[in-house]
Amino acid sequence: MEKIRRASHAGSWYTDNPKQLSDELEGWLHSSGLTKSPDVRGVIAPHAGYSYSGRAAAYAFGNIDPSNIKRIFLLGPSHHYFTPKCALSIATVYKTPIGDLPIDLEVTEQLKATGKFEQMDIHVDEAEHSMEMHLPYLAKVFEGHQVKVVPILVGALSAEIEAVYGQLLAKYVDDPNNFFSVSSDFCHWGSRFNYMYHDKNHGAIYKSIEALDKMGMDIIETGDPDAFKKYLSDYENTICGRHPISVFLHMLRNCSTKIKVKFLRYEQSSQCKTTRDSSVSYASAAAKLDGSSSS
Repeated sequence: MEKIRRASHAGSWYTDNPKQLSDELEGWLHSSGLTKSPDVRGVIAPHAGYSYSGRAAAYAFGNIDPSNIKRIFLLGPSHHYFTPKCALSIATVYKTPIGDLPIDLEVTEQLKATGKFEQMDIHVDEAEHSMEMHLPYLAKVFEGHQVKVVPILVGALSAEIEAVYGQLLAKYVDDPNNFFSVSSDFCHWGSRFNYMYHDKNHGAIYKSIEALDKMGMDIIETGDPDAFKKYLSDYENTICGRHPISVFLHMLRNCSTKIKVKFLRYEQSSQCKTTRDSSVSYASAAAKLDGSSSS
């Protein structure tokens, strides 16, 4: 029995016109100038409305060579629904205006059988934008390829539980047919986000935000989830996908494939100059096979 997750943010967060959406994504992917590489096994990409972050996101998705990939694990934070665990979708298909993505029911069942996951009902699934904003890009990049998705809503996990999920999912990284799409925006700055950190050594507010984000990005590139956790604790940077990123870093630490994260693009929605301003940062990264350390 087919259970559909509608493209609930189409028509508001991005266009629901198939041709327009396809052309827009095509344009951004082309202008990123990136070469497709079979070594790219995962991405970290933003999830704001496409008018804000669509261009930045292309720097993650533009790297993907779809040839050998059969399955995409999609990890996104939960914005509206509280859970201290990770949750699986009950849908059988995720719709997008430019093509539908079937859920990998077999792997979803495997994960369910561990007893570590809860299930999110379809209303929770459709209310959440963090994974949906990756779907049109994935539908575009994997056009003409048979690929299934494994959506995982990552709740407000403790550091210990992040490590548990990382260990549990690590074996999937070692299968070269699997790909990982990790959803996160970076610093949310301003009074409306209750976050106004400003290190005046960096000058203007937007420069301080950039330095703070870049520090976090550098730590993510080291692949050390503990260092990332310490950074978050020290600076309280409002990276909304911190839990999915942490789980992903634990996966990379626990798998036997050597994979390195590298950031390729950084943007801010606007330049904050006074305390009345606000902005959200967008960063895109590729997780590639690390040739230097593979035998």
